[in-house]
Amino acid sequence: MHLTPEQRAIGKENFNAALGSRPIRRDFLKKAVAAGIASGKGLGPMYFDYGKSVPEPVRVGVIGTGDEGCVLIGAINPDFVTVKSIADIRPYNIWRAFHGDHYSPTAAKVRPGLLSVYGWKDEKNVKVYKAYEELIENAKQDGIEAVIIALPLHLHAPAAIAAMRAGLHVLTEKLMAHSVHECKEMARVAQDSQFWPAKDQPLLLAVGHQRHYNILYEDAVEMISKGLLGDLHYIRAQWHRGNLPGHDSWQPPMPRAAKPNDPLADYLDKRLKSTKKNLDQLRVELKNLKPGDKKRGDVEKMIALAEIQIQQLDAQIADDVDAEKYDYRYLELKDAAGTVLYKRPATEELIRWRLWDRTGGGLMAELGSHQLDAASIFIAALHEGKKQLPLTVAASATRPLFPADRDVEDHVFCILDFPAPGYDDPKIPFSERKKIGVQYASINGNGFGGYGETVFGTTGTLLIDREEEALLYRTSDVTGKIKVVQSSDKKKPPELKIEEGGDPESAAFGALGTLPAVRGYTEEIEHWAWCIRNPGPENQPRCTAKVALGDAVIALTANQAARKNTRIAFQKEWFDPDRDETPEDVKPDVSRYET
Repeated sequence: MHLTPEQRAIGKENFNAALGSRPIRRDFLKKAVAAGIASGKGLGPMYFDYGKSVPEPVRVGVIGTGDEGCVLIGAINPDFVTVKSIADIRPYNIWRAFHGDHYSPTAAKVRPGLLSVYGWKDEKNVKVYKAYEELIENAKQDGIEAVIIALPLHLHAPAAIAAMRAGLHVLTEKLMAHSVHECKEMARVAQDSQFWPAKDQPLLLAVGHQRHYNILYEDAVEMISKGLLGDLHYIRAQWHRGNLPGHDSWQPPMPRAAKPNDPLADYLDKRLKSTKKNLDQLRVELKNLKPGDKKRGDVEKMIALAEIQIQQLDAQIADDVDAEKYDYRYLELKDAAGTVLYKRPATEELIRWRLWDRTGGGLMAELGSHQLDAASIFIAALHEGKKQLPLTVAASATRPLFPADRDVEDHVFCILDFPAPGYDDPKIPFSERKKIGVQYASINGNGFGGYGETVFGTTGTLLIDREEEALLYRTSDVTGKIKVVQSSDKKKPPELKIEEGGDPESAAFGALGTLPAVRGYTEEIEHWAWCIRNPGPENQPRCTAKVALGDAVIALTANQAARKNTRIAFQKEWFDPDRDETPEDVKPDVSRYET
């Protein structure tokens, strides 16, 4: 992703021009503009071919309203979903679910809170529970039809299975579950007709791999399937973060009452003191302004922001949870000699759950799963949309930066082999069968390059940067402008030709990257709700249990290979929800969830 602004501009223009050359994209954009939806929630209904609304919004409960749960709340389109209840054991998370996150402009945009999403003046429209079991137990009484689950990873399977056994549809965050056998258990419960809401309405289990609903990725799939990149042979993906000790997004501040000696214990108190001081200064400034002064409006907005930030800080500092009551655990990390290196109270496992093996899955589960899912989507485009199973993975993981205050590694690197078209042809000697290599790296300590995917073909190179921008180049060229030329032989794919000018008309109609559907959260929730209201075998979420199982197998097996610093060959049985084989060698057992 290390491009000059000029190179980036050319890559985006090339991408838009390539799309604009297709009649289907021209027609789509003309319809989008004519419908006036470019300023709406998103392009999902038109682009992914589901309705603009449903006759009655699906009544849902949101289980888990932490960082990701509040992102999902912020992505809700009220025309499709009505939130009737929420559950979280942290009072601070309940506050954010209603009021949003105001610590930064970005946070406020993606986590605006229920009151903002629905235009409510108070909290009386939503029932609040602590344990997710309470929400599910009262679901029918509350009129709940479905749940959105954004709990720590180790609770995805127990919560989803409990919900489906209560006849509720489920949309759960990725990774599908903490282990492959749990993923298969979830899939099997969803298939069990005794739990279906009606005989003719199967339970819908969708998993939040949002790239299946990201328009840029959908456009990339079209380019690849049409042969614009030539023979796709290599994909490189990365997620680099600048996290360092003392500045780690996965290590949020602990309330002082929960862990008085935590290195970040002073952070919240200092921020609260600073914000209060700022508020006092703003109030003095406002008092000294004349009634007609143009600055009054800006100062009043800053005062309102400081006041809501103080409320949020108060809620976070007062966050008091008996974490052990909900099976979060005290832990002492020791070295080989038995010396205690780190003590973790139960509340820390709850608040910093991504750092611990028992509750999270590390970099591969939280970040790598998204991007290896993207690689799978690109490779499927070469195989007429059929998802391909990976062949092998070699990986390594290290922790050179952070001290012994976690289980998960700082860095993970892996290389996977996927089959190229024709790989299974028995006429081709095994040694000559072509593969597609996928290289992935996720690191802390240096955010240079950010995150994204680069797809290498024999005639073109495609970059997708931060899920927001797509850039296209002809092989290694990053300076020329591209024109798409269709061969006179219709059996041959179109070609990318470098030209000095460019096609203004094509560029004008190809600017999908500038339209509002970006990360796919809204489209994911809308389509899930639309499928619930329009039951039928043809109406299924784009990331079903079987698709998500494949993503989980890849991520969790890569974790195994990384920790063993070895190479693992995938078994096709691992990807079949009806087979008992799993990479962790634990058989699925749905009976263990019976009460």
